Amino acid sequence: MSALGAAALAAALLTSIYTVVSALIGARTGDRRWVDSSRRAYYAVFGLLLVAVVALESAFLRSDFSLELVAGNSSTTTPTLYKATAMWGSQAGSLLLWAFVLSIAGSAVLYATRNRLRELAPWATAVMAGVATFFIGLMMAGTIFPSAETYPFAALAAAQVPLEGAGLNPLLRHPAMAIHPPMLYSGYVFFTVPFAFAIAALITRRVDASWIRSTRRFALIAWVFLSLGLALGARWSYSELGWGGYWAWDPVENAALLPWLTGTAFIHSIMVQERRGMLRVWNVSLIVVTFALSLLGTFLVRSGVLQSIHAFGESKVGPPLLVLIATVLIGSTLLIISRLDDLRSERRIDSLLSRESMFLLNNLLFIGLAVIVFWGTFFPLISEAFTGQESSLAAPWYNRYTTPVAIGLLFLAGVGPLVAWRRVDPAGLRRAFAVPLSVAAGAGVLLVAFADGLAEPFALALFVAGAFTLAAVGQELWRGTAARRALSGGSPLSAFTALITRNRRRYGGYIVHIGIALLLIGVAASSSFQTSRDLRLEPGDSGTVGDYSVTYVRPTSEIDPVEQKIAFGAIIDVRRDGEQVALLSPSREYFASSAADPSAPLRGFFEGEATSEVGRKEGAARDIWTAVQPDLSSFDPVIDRGDALFARLAKRVDPADEAAAGFIAAQQGQAIRSLADRYLNETPPAEIRFNVNPFVIWIWIGGIVAMLGALFALWPGAEARRRRVSDVYAAKLARELQRT
Repeated sequence: MSALGAAALAAALLTSIYTVVSALIGARTGDRRWVDSSRRAYYAVFGLLLVAVVALESAFLRSDFSLELVAGNSSTTTPTLYKATAMWGSQAGSLLLWAFVLSIAGSAVLYATRNRLRELAPWATAVMAGVATFFIGLMMAGTIFPSAETYPFAALAAAQVPLEGAGLNPLLRHPAMAIHPPMLYSGYVFFTVPFAFAIAALITRRVDASWIRSTRRFALIAWVFLSLGLALGARWSYSELGWGGYWAWDPVENAALLPWLTGTAFIHSIMVQERRGMLRVWNVSLIVVTFALSLLGTFLVRSGVLQSIHAFGESKVGPPLLVLIATVLIGSTLLIISRLDDLRSERRIDSLLSRESMFLLNNLLFIGLAVIVFWGTFFPLISEAFTGQESSLAAPWYNRYTTPVAIGLLFLAGVGPLVAWRRVDPAGLRRAFAVPLSVAAGAGVLLVAFADGLAEPFALALFVAGAFTLAAVGQELWRGTAARRALSGGSPLSAFTALITRNRRRYGGYIVHIGIALLLIGVAASSSFQTSRDLRLEPGDSGTVGDYSVTYVRPTSEIDPVEQKIAFGAIIDVRRDGEQVALLSPSREYFASSAADPSAPLRGFFEGEATSEVGRKEGAARDIWTAVQPDLSSFDPVIDRGDALFARLAKRVDPADEAAAGFIAAQQGQAIRSLADRYLNETPPAEIRFNVNPFVIWIWIGGIVAMLGALFALWPGAEARRRRVSDVYAAKLARELQRT
């Protein structure tokens, strides 16, 4: 099966090269036979990469340790779910995933445009196939340069095949992390589609909105995937890392946020071009930057230039990716400059109080936010280049500069639906803004009066902007429903349903704005009004954190022989005013390390990766969150004596003697159980982090609402389906006319 996957990957490289060549010939000559051949060849690339992915997944599920990738990232004890997802936990596997998702996205858009955009499609095919060729070629280069570790089907020599694999990094053994990487990659990759068609539009000088209409849904799909990936990563950080937060401004986190910011600006900006024929230069520039930032996110994970918990570490993949990014930016910039006359629009913004001007201001704020995040992310490299010393910027720096911009964006999310295209009269403006401004002012007064809002002015401003946006969108939905009901009658629910389904794109966007408002309100509350304290407690001890009494009731321990894991934890009783609020059970999990010294099996558990399983009680108003870190220093003498004993036993035993090896393994298991019993009976003190995080749940609810709104906007309505059918008939008619 692995041989079949390797052959399929090699064939995919040759086929993708043929796709580029045939698409370029078809584009230059206008010969439809070459164009159709390139499209079908792209479909074949998808089929071949599907075979390669299935072959590699099969190797993981079968624990085929003859493959270096499987031996280094899985084991027989790895749960099936994480065996299936271990592929993208490695560098070579993630490159295969990148190319595979690109083949899916490209095949989908080429099928959708097979009867449309005949002049643009071959050029776009060449661009997408060129990107696919790069990533497939990067993998195949691993056959020539094995140290690059990019070839997913690299085989170990028969004498090197281990009986057991290294296993998956324990930090990745979380349901969110099983889905998080492919969601991010899908977000990165789907932005390739509008980028490719933008380049095709520039080459052919067809810079009207046709390329946007054909690829808009792919940009929105990319946005949904990227949003889901960011949300899952934040949820994993909040649940697994044990530091109490959900966003640490880590370089790789920032790298995923950057294309989300510019991609969001692009999705807003293209509406102006579709409606008014304006911002053409801006739109092609935005999608070029978004695609380049998507590649930059891939580069940061694999280059090792910046330290991150999410990165693969230093590798040899970084320089080729950097060359690709430079090629995209330089080539696209030269192409845009050469087409400035074609991109220039005759229309101008009629009024500063118009929807198009709000979209432009929205775009400027998104770009400003991206510049801030970019500067902070790469500041260590910038400081080293100018001063010779590497310095990094911490969360307070990011918060200081990003929060005001976020407030402006949230306010504009409410202003946009209230203003009309072209211009708005003062009387209409007063009517539109009266209720939202009143609600925002009321929210501000309540926060100042009852929550000491003046102590956190940025949080107060975010709350006020969020209230304004929720009121503005709610008002638009209310007015639209009332007008619909007055026109056609029926119940309020039926009128509301008819309203939003008639214009899914518009009202789906409104739902997204509601979700973003809820999310940012949750961020403002949880980051500004959090109560946090670290306590050092022994069983029976209590501590006070704000209004809460925290008691370490008793220790807990658990041994999982399948995952080779030992967990030491605590039962934490949380009370407020004498009444129990929560009974939590956080723990610290230690995994046997495959890299540990075989003669020190006990120490190997505590020198490898460790994860935190937090204890939390979620609520609409606040989360009660705890993490525990036992002080195991008193266990060191016991662990050292046990390892010394096992080292002496190992010297006396023939490794080929299975009975003796089984006896030693049983004794090691007994020693681990003795450590667990010792933890329960002679419990050491533990560091307990206790947080009260207000409104955190609204971050997750807001994210879900925003993604549901985007999916609602994506779903084609009856009018779109009728338009698609008419397009098909028009294409058939055009072919018949050409024949006659």
